[in-house]
Order: sequence, then C-alpha cells, then structure tokens
Amino acid sequence: MSRHPTIKWAQRSDKVFITVELPDAKNVKQKLEPEGKFSFSATAGADNVPYEVVLDLFDKIDVDESKSSITSRNICYLVKKAEDNWWSRLIKQEGKSPTFLKADWDKWIDEDEQDSEPAGADMDMGDIDFSQLNMGGGLGDFDADEPEEDESDTEEEIEEGKHEHSESLAATPASTEVEIKA
Repeated sequence: MSRHPTIKWAQRSDKVFITVELPDAKNVKQKLEPEGKFSFSATAGADNVPYEVVLDLFDKIDVDESKSSITSRNICYLVKKAEDNWWSRLIKQEGKSPTFLKADWDKWIDEDEQDSEPAGADMDMGDIDFSQLNMGGGLGDFDADEPEEDESDTEEEIEEGKHEHSESLAATPASTEVEIKA
C-alpha cells in the first residue's frame, strides 16, 4: 500500500503552486489533466517506499502552460489556471482537507494583496531629516581617534568586592527558626 506525501499549496489568481515534499524521490511520475486532475507517484527512502496521490483540483487548468521541477528535497509544480480567478480551496472535495494537504505560508498571498507592492514600498517619508532625530547610531559623538575609557572593574577591584561581600556575610547573625505550635 502506498503512502501520501506531504503537499503544500498556495495560489495567485492565474496559477497554483503545489509542492510535494518528498526528499530523494525516485521513479517520479506526474500527470496533469485539463479537467483539473493532478496525479503523482514516486518511491523514496532506502526501502523504496511507494508514495502516491491523486487530487481533483478545484477547477480546470492549462496543462500546456504548467511546469514542474524535481529537486533532491521536493517536487514543485506551477500549475496555470484555465481562468484567472481565486479558488476557495485547492480540491473540489468540500469539508475538511486531507491531513497531508497544507497551506504553503512561504508562498501564500491573500487575494487583496496580490496586486499591491511589498509592505513599506508606498510609505511617504516626506522631507524628514533622519540625522536630526538623535536616535543613536549617528556620527555626531563618535571619535575614532580617541581610545575609549574602560569603566569595567580591574581584577583588584573584583577581589576587593569579593572580600567585602564575605565579611558582610560573616557579620550577619544566623537565622533562628521560630517554632509555631497549633
């Protein structure tokens, strides 16, 4: 009996990214059909364990414009959608997705973010002079020619501190226990 590999997915309005996570896959067989059928099989591991999955994708796809790439860690598919629209899920099956099917958060973009620029690209800083904000890191009070004063304790000061600390502990009376009777 074959196992299901872990499959991650993400989408854009015109394409779907499908990544089959199967390190060192051998005998990889893949098939895409225009009606949206995605088939994958391979063996992996020292025992050549068989893996297989067949998915009925949510909608039709363009097989001729779709691509795949096999690496030593995974098999990546860029599946072109037949129509530019967002799918509500990857597969036709409603309800809970199979456990081996996961969102690829590294590639995920929400529908309303697809056409926008990366975060921060549209921020207008106006005519702010950042050198006047005194936020540190500026060159104003840095002088490379003068050596920095070392304010750390010397070995003698550290030893004195240990000696003073041990004397103060010796002068402290031992704690007495109080007996409480009920």
